[in-house]
Order: sequence, then structure tokens, then C-alpha cells
Amino acid sequence: MIDVAIVGLGWWGQNIASLLTTSERVRPVLGIDPEPAGRERAAALGLATSADLRTALDDPAIDAVVLCSPHRFHSAQIIAVAEAGKHVFCEKPFCTTSEQADAALAAVAAAGVRLGIGHERRFEPAVMELQERCRTGDLGIPLVFEGNFSQDKFLALPPDNWRLSSVEAPVGPLSATGIHLVDLAISIFGPPSEVWARLATRATSFSNGDTLSVTLGFPSGATAVITAILTTPFIGRVCVLGSEGWSEIRDRNHPESPEGWDVTTVHRGGEKEERFFPPSAAVRDNLERFADAVEGVGEYPVSAADIRANVATFEAITRSALSGAVEKVG
Repeated sequence: MIDVAIVGLGWWGQNIASLLTTSERVRPVLGIDPEPAGRERAAALGLATSADLRTALDDPAIDAVVLCSPHRFHSAQIIAVAEAGKHVFCEKPFCTTSEQADAALAAVAAAGVRLGIGHERRFEPAVMELQERCRTGDLGIPLVFEGNFSQDKFLALPPDNWRLSSVEAPVGPLSATGIHLVDLAISIFGPPSEVWARLATRATSFSNGDTLSVTLGFPSGATAVITAILTTPFIGRVCVLGSEGWSEIRDRNHPESPEGWDVTTVHRGGEKEERFFPPSAAVRDNLERFADAVEGVGEYPVSAADIRANVATFEAITRSALSGAVEKVG
């Protein structure tokens, strides 16, 4: 069991704190939020509270810090946590620029602490099977990744919420949901070399867009096509098309409250195979794998190289969404 402080008790931070009440590996003991409402939410969950990250950094009983803060704070907070000798789990996006990511990753490496990232989709059983199919050649050569992760939860946010800000989150659908699909594509094909993105505001007044389409090109010639919309009712779909078969995952509900996954697989010359994967607490599983790494009983499955590649891709997509041009991934 590791004791953690959670920084940021908004929607997602509160969700994580609630999920961890049933964990036998991670125990939230402190909630940190500069806003009184956030501290009230933490207190309602039985956590001690503070408005200052320093409280966690100075407490020898805190093993790790879970960051659920707005992403513009991530790099500086990761560096501060690492320099205090604490392990750090950061919600996505890890950072918004490669420069920020490099500074944060360097601090983590210098301190010798463990790092986790909030890409819980990797921990869904159906996704893990799909990744294994791609690794073993079960689908032949993986050629194209298709993904759609859309939701309408942000319609309920007040207009001044940071998630709708063109400054705090300049490509809203990307940091909300699309970044998960970017991560999954990287887990299968490796780092992309170029991107083209189209961002629009078509059905809302969101200043940072409600409709995003992205094409990722990879050095191998593979392609990923990703869609993220913030006004369509929830849909989650991932499909890999290979030279000898394809496999598609359809989510039955938002990952916040999973209801399982329907998986369809077809191999050349074979019958269509349809299976149901029952719900699994992937968000909690991710944090528990992080706890295993902290305690030295297992390797965390998302590498620093993948985290860095995701940030570089995030940065290139942001540039492309604003310029309309194909952008190289640095």
C-alpha cells in the first residue's frame, strides 16, 4: 500500500479519489486544491486537505503525488514532486510542449523516482488483447489505426471553465479525449513522423473547438485516423486493420463508468468472431500498476519514451490544428 496526495479535486480528481477508496494498493490520504470547493470535496471523501502542494512534499508519510491539475501546471509540479523525492503520477496530457516534457522527464530521471501517466485506455482488457495481436502478428502487418472517442460531458461546464479555454486548452477535443487515441496509436506503431489536423467549432460556442479530426503518419508507412468530438453523445471505438485481418473494439459506456467492450475480429478466410469483455476498472488498474513500480514489484508498462512521443505529437497536432498545415513531429 502506498499513501498518495491528490492534487486537483475537480471532476476527474474526485473520480480518482473515489475509485481509490476500494484499492488495496493505493491509499489517498491528502487532497490539495487552491479552491475551497475542491478541498470540501476532498474532506467529504475523508481526506486531509491543503491549498498548497508543499504540504505533500514536506510530509514524509506521502509516498507519491497524483496530479489532476490543469495541464499548464504539470511540468513545474512534476519537477517539484521529483525534487522532493516523491513518485509522481500525472494525468494526461503529461505536458503540452516537448520542452516542458524534457524538463519534467529529466527531473524524474535525476531523482530516480517512478512515473505514471493517466492513459488508462492501455489498461482495458480488450485494448491489451489488441496490442498483443499487433505485437505477435496475429493480424498480419498492422496497417491502419482508426479511433473515435467523443462525448458531450463538456456541454454541462460553465463557459469560464478552463477546459473550454483557448489559452488553457487550445485544442479542446485533443486534451479531453483525442490524446488517449494518440497514445494507443503510438503503443502500436511507435512515434509518428507527421500529422495533419482539422479543428472546428460547429455545434457549440467553445472557443477551443468542438470537432477534431487528425491523421498521423508513421515512418513505416502506417497511418492513424482519429476523431474527437465534444458535442456528440458518447461513442468509443478503436480498430486496427492489418494485412491478414482486423479487430475492432466498441465501448459500451464512457471509461468513467465502464460497462464492458464488444470486440469483433476477422481473419482472412475465417469466420467473424464476436466477444464481450466485461467491465474492468482500468483507471484504478493503471494507478495500481504505478504502485507496483513504486514498490519495486513490477515494471510500469508506459515508458518515458512513449510519454515523450505523445507530448511531441500533442504539440504537433496543436500546431497543425491552428495552421491547417501538415506538421512534423519533433
